Amino acid sequence: MLFLVLSEPRPERPSEVAHHRQAFWAWLAPQQQAGSVRGAWARVPRGMAVVFDVPSNEVLHARLTEWAEMIPARFEIHPLIDPAAAQAALSQAR
Repeated sequence: MLFLVLSEPRPERPSEVAHHRQAFWAWLAPQQQAGSVRGAWARVPRGMAVVFDVPSNEVLHARLTEWAEMIPARFEIHPLIDPAAAQAALSQAR
């Protein structure tokens, strides 16, 4: 299941949370290597956009809980459809 997650961290001074932000990237790297994170981008001026590929809502919940332990944030979650699946569905609608 694909999910786009947008984070909006609490408005703390960047210098006060730099070590947490470094820990976040270290936490994210193995998930990218395993394929459960398809991509991650820093947002301007703060926050992240991450595309998760996880098997269930429960796994997504666990990942967001881990994330919030490092960097407390508000999350906006958007379920996604793989482009090939979306195109296949459109071709059957004819």
